[in-house]
Amino acid sequence: MDVKANYEEVLDKVAAACTRSGRNPEDVTVVVVTKYVSPERVEKAIAAGVEHFGESRSEGLAAKLTAVETPVHWHFIGRLQSRKVKEVVHECDVIHSLDRLSLAREINKRYKREKPIPCMVQVNVSGEETKAGVTPAELESFVRSLSSCEHIQVAGLMTMAPHVEDPEDVRPYFKQLHSLRAHIQNLHLPHAPCHHLSMGMSNDYEQAVEEGATFIRLGTSIVGSEVSHG
Repeated sequence: MDVKANYEEVLDKVAAACTRSGRNPEDVTVVVVTKYVSPERVEKAIAAGVEHFGESRSEGLAAKLTAVETPVHWHFIGRLQSRKVKEVVHECDVIHSLDRLSLAREINKRYKREKPIPCMVQVNVSGEETKAGVTPAELESFVRSLSSCEHIQVAGLMTMAPHVEDPEDVRPYFKQLHSLRAHIQNLHLPHAPCHHLSMGMSNDYEQAVEEGATFIRLGTSIVGSEVSHG
């Protein structure tokens, strides 16, 4: 597994996608998902130049934090249970999966730092029952309700597109999230600047970048997989 070569290939493809869509590659952050790899593989990614990592379980985040000494940026990208908030809220820089008011209230209660924690509101743009997230119709009211959580900043929106054979088929979902972000931005809510779009994974990140992604979440295409996905 040549992590450095994989990472450089992704950066080249991101740059090309930015060129096609008139964007600056510096506006796109690659978040390397480490759920299926060891801390040693994380260290290889750090050596390759990766600075942002994503974990989807509190246990996985804790294990990586214990083993990885190099300071990097950690993103929590999985569904977050309210009872696990206290374990992650001060250990990650961004939460990508804020999807319900009860979770927001728990984050707000547990978070003790002066600056609010940046959170992405997860939106279920595909309407799949298996995916978490607020519906597009619920988004504005949900974001407005977060004004009571002084320790949370709505930094952007996140979605998980359907897994399909042709990545072009998910482009409409990315376009919709981009449109929803513009709507939230136009509300000019102090707690919700909503600058970011967290969308795109290993199979569709080029399309996501072309449609405005600022965070793309890639795992196997960069660091591979060392454990069962079961």
